[in-house]
Amino acid sequence: MPEDAGTGFETSRLKGGVRSALKHDSADLHVTGEARYVDDLPEPADCLHLYIATSEQAHAQIKDMDLSDVRHAPGVVAVLTAKDIPGTNDIGPVIPDDPLFVEDKVMYHGQSLFAVAAESRKAARYAAQKARINYEALSPLVTIEDARTAGSLIEAEQVMVLGDAEAAINQAPHSLSGRLTEGGQDHFYLEGQVAMAIPGENGEILVHSSTQNPTEAQHLIAKVLGVPDNLITVVVRRMGGGFGGKETQSTLLAAAAALCASKTGRAVKFRLDRDDDMIVTGKRHDFEVGWKAGFDDNGRLHGAQFDLASRCGFSTDLSLAINDRAMFHADNCYFLGAARIVSNRMRTNTVSNTAFRGFGGPQGMIAVEHMMDAIAFKVGRDPLDVRLDNLYAAPDRNLTPYHQTVEDFVARELMEDLASSSDYRMRRKQIEDANKDTGTIKRGIALTPVKFGISFTTTHLNQAGALIHIYTDGSIQLNHGGTEMGQGLMVKVAQVVAHEFQVDIDRVRIMATSTEKVPNTSATAASSGSDLNGMAAKDAAEKIKKRLVDFLSEREGVPADDIVFSNNRIIAGRHEFTFNEVIKQAYLARISLSATGYYRTPKIHYDRATHRGRPFYYFAYGAAVSEVEIDTLTGENRVVRTDILHEVGQSLNPAVDMGQIEGGFVQGMGWLTTEELVYDSNGRLRTHAPSTYKIPTASDRPASMNIKIWDKGRNQERTIHRSKAVGEPPFMLAISVFSALTHAVSGATGHRVFPQLDAPATPERILMAVDAARAEAEKLA
Repeated sequence: MPEDAGTGFETSRLKGGVRSALKHDSADLHVTGEARYVDDLPEPADCLHLYIATSEQAHAQIKDMDLSDVRHAPGVVAVLTAKDIPGTNDIGPVIPDDPLFVEDKVMYHGQSLFAVAAESRKAARYAAQKARINYEALSPLVTIEDARTAGSLIEAEQVMVLGDAEAAINQAPHSLSGRLTEGGQDHFYLEGQVAMAIPGENGEILVHSSTQNPTEAQHLIAKVLGVPDNLITVVVRRMGGGFGGKETQSTLLAAAAALCASKTGRAVKFRLDRDDDMIVTGKRHDFEVGWKAGFDDNGRLHGAQFDLASRCGFSTDLSLAINDRAMFHADNCYFLGAARIVSNRMRTNTVSNTAFRGFGGPQGMIAVEHMMDAIAFKVGRDPLDVRLDNLYAAPDRNLTPYHQTVEDFVARELMEDLASSSDYRMRRKQIEDANKDTGTIKRGIALTPVKFGISFTTTHLNQAGALIHIYTDGSIQLNHGGTEMGQGLMVKVAQVVAHEFQVDIDRVRIMATSTEKVPNTSATAASSGSDLNGMAAKDAAEKIKKRLVDFLSEREGVPADDIVFSNNRIIAGRHEFTFNEVIKQAYLARISLSATGYYRTPKIHYDRATHRGRPFYYFAYGAAVSEVEIDTLTGENRVVRTDILHEVGQSLNPAVDMGQIEGGFVQGMGWLTTEELVYDSNGRLRTHAPSTYKIPTASDRPASMNIKIWDKGRNQERTIHRSKAVGEPPFMLAISVFSALTHAVSGATGHRVFPQLDAPATPERILMAVDAARAEAEKLA
């Protein structure tokens, strides 16, 4: 491996080094049921169980809240309201506008009013129902349009500009406009939100939380309790899924449990059942997007405008950064020419929407892909050719709307490779010929690319820490600030450490993430877990390794450059030692075998006031071809085949990366086809259980699914072993499904009409789109 030259070790026959296709470190435990999640941890003998009562109104003034019957219910130990909070009644991660408990005004249906701690969860839930609450109902703002009419925003309109888009569009030979409605999405993690708080001495509290952000949980718990951060320790061994839903929203449970533990002096567990979880916690932001484009006879853009509006919910949460990222990804892989991207973040009386895999990127990206399909239809060309003609290209077509130069663009070669390997062009012709028949089943096909920026767009979050101990028997303990939610972060970072010391991965013990081991960490989010924590762990390992090299160099009288780590051994000149021998000898020589590591992402900078800079260290790329079929009598649809070619640089672990690519695609497919969130006019979520909210099942997976990691991939930036992030980018490969469904609906008219299809493309929406398209076709006849 060329990049390993001069680093003091040689490639060897290690068990589980970097780039080995290892299984997930907890795979066996997952299968046998031995993997412990928060709800599996042994409960202390005096453990209380918490339940929160939630508002039955979406917008109301609380006139009176009588909790006397709650307090006297069987098994109740404590009832806590906003008045019982010794610190600040706020758990907002960015803006202090998210109370732990309502004080006087309810802002969404499902908002937490008070907590009941009882000897059992059943007793707590039963008691909470005895509350007598008198509301004065206020008119709720439920939809984006409601908020727009009322002028209800969480911040002022944001605008991103490159050149004069309006002039470019007006001067172009052709122009076109359109709109797209995009639904939200529930995280539907397998493990619901849960926390357990255990009080210690002198005000200390240990919190086991299913959270992606233990440091933020620590800080907000301390804020609620009015104590220093160092009294709170948050520990996370693993989550049963997160997808962004446990980046901020897990704090409600952690803070409530810690508050109760502080008040009662007893351990407290708090977990939500599925219905409550879906009602109480936030979702992916739903969007409405209007667009306008100016282009030439071939569909090549001169300019483009996007008008984005999202439903943020009652509080800010992470909506500022999420909507910013939607703006960043409104270009996807395309040089828009002159561009103007406007974003409005609507405040509504619904649950505060939050992070979700892609973090706004999918919502921005699908709009430009919809636009590409519409332009291609207008000029009568294959959408793939229009896409290829609009791709970024050096030297004068590589500036994004936020003024970052795209320096690592590989999408063209990747798309052409995929089009060839999937026989896209031949299949598209066959499909369009078949759609001219009178049958009720119509097919569609589309190839769409992905360019996804990697880094937190909030610049200071791009840092990480790690802690490594080597014990005198040669075993290694690894701690870092990343959290494991099933994505394989832990095994990847362990591989990095094993690779640095050139030892088998079995020597590396992966520890639970803890704020007492690595402080001030960022959330495991933005697809940056391996990038940040892998580099921090590498830094810690290099510090210990240098001490060992200096020790052997002095003792053996050989230059440091002549000391090589290889295959569980260390070679010093003509002498060879086992790794264990050197570690033992170093300890006896009083050499420190523990080190912290740190990493901060280089090169990035961003001025949010002007929406200009370099927010991303690099881009990850991919492409997918999806083929679908629809029943024009019922709207039923299915994906019959998907081919994916995805770039991960030089993979740290191809097995883990393949799992992320497949899982991300299927989850994205769910967002765009089956997962529909429905709120009634009173702001109540009506789809809050598996009976009414449909995530993809095994039978929804394409019957033919061909996934390949692009073997030409290599990160030109100095990331950890030249790898690229893989958590979020594959999600947006599923946009190919939506474009293919649009193509299939068009097929119902013999491809004479470009249909208006919104997401999610449920059977009802597809059927309505078919009927509307056919009606339009009749007018053209």
